[in-house]
Amino acid sequence: MFLLLLLIPAMLLWQRRQGGAPALRFSSTASARAAGGSWRRTLSALPQAFRIIALCLFVVALARPQRGAERIRDISRGIAIEMVIDRSSSMGAEMRYRGRNVTRLDAVKRVFTDFVDGDTGELPGRPNDLIGMISFARYADTVCPLTLSHGTLREVLKNVQLVEQRPEDGTAIGDALALAAARLNTAEESLSRKIGEEQSYEIKSKIVILLTDGENNAGQRSVEDAAELAAKWGVKVYAIGVGEDRALRTPFGILNAPKAPGVDDAALRAVAEKTGGIYRLAVDAASLIDVYREIDELEKSEIQAVRYLDYRELFPPFALAGLFLVAGEILLGGTLLRRTP
Repeated sequence: MFLLLLLIPAMLLWQRRQGGAPALRFSSTASARAAGGSWRRTLSALPQAFRIIALCLFVVALARPQRGAERIRDISRGIAIEMVIDRSSSMGAEMRYRGRNVTRLDAVKRVFTDFVDGDTGELPGRPNDLIGMISFARYADTVCPLTLSHGTLREVLKNVQLVEQRPEDGTAIGDALALAAARLNTAEESLSRKIGEEQSYEIKSKIVILLTDGENNAGQRSVEDAAELAAKWGVKVYAIGVGEDRALRTPFGILNAPKAPGVDDAALRAVAEKTGGIYRLAVDAASLIDVYREIDELEKSEIQAVRYLDYRELFPPFALAGLFLVAGEILLGGTLLRRTP
């Protein structure tokens, strides 16, 4: 429609040529020039200016300007993750993390923070996942319910400390795993209460990331019972053993050396296999990061952005202004600025 603006100069040129030569000839215009001008003569071009501006406004109105308000609604197909962290006294053993000796629990907490938030490149972060946390020693406790507010999760994680009371020490892997599976089993219900209907969120997969350096020696449920529940509810368990590598490489192959009590590799591997997850042993922070990176590759979230465009028509003011100018041209041309002949 804006191409119609090109017709306006052509129209003015045509009108000028149609005007022809003046009807009366004078030998000199000196006397007229000496007589001076008037305000009517000064404003004589005003009606034509009104007409040109009105035509431009009509063209703009025909182009139908609009103001679009774009609304973006994200529909996330994320993953519900329950972090199950062992805080028994054995997690106080030292582990190397970025060149420093820290406790196993501190290393687990720092790598977990990188897993959730992302770091400089090794871990991309999980911004679109529901993440909750359960800690355990002799008893399993829900430290943080499933949430999309990962800032809250970080603050809660700081308060997870090694068990201090001896009667509370122990390793209730079965109870912690069963509690995590139960939380994930009711994840949809709790999610609908928290984020409401404004934001659509679909749980694509439910997983437990279990970190422990011991074997089940407390609680009411065995690891096998908890694995049965997780498999029944469609929850995958990614088990990470935190401890020393017991593998001895001999000329006859790799053997597991009997050492002091540590990670129950067989039980954790059985849980992972039964639920469709994996089991890995992390002997230091670097291998712990590698395990998280592997989980990142296996469990990916998806986001589908649906865009809604709401338009408001803006052409009426241009059309009304054009009509006002046309009315002004007619009024002035028929009264104050009337030309004769």
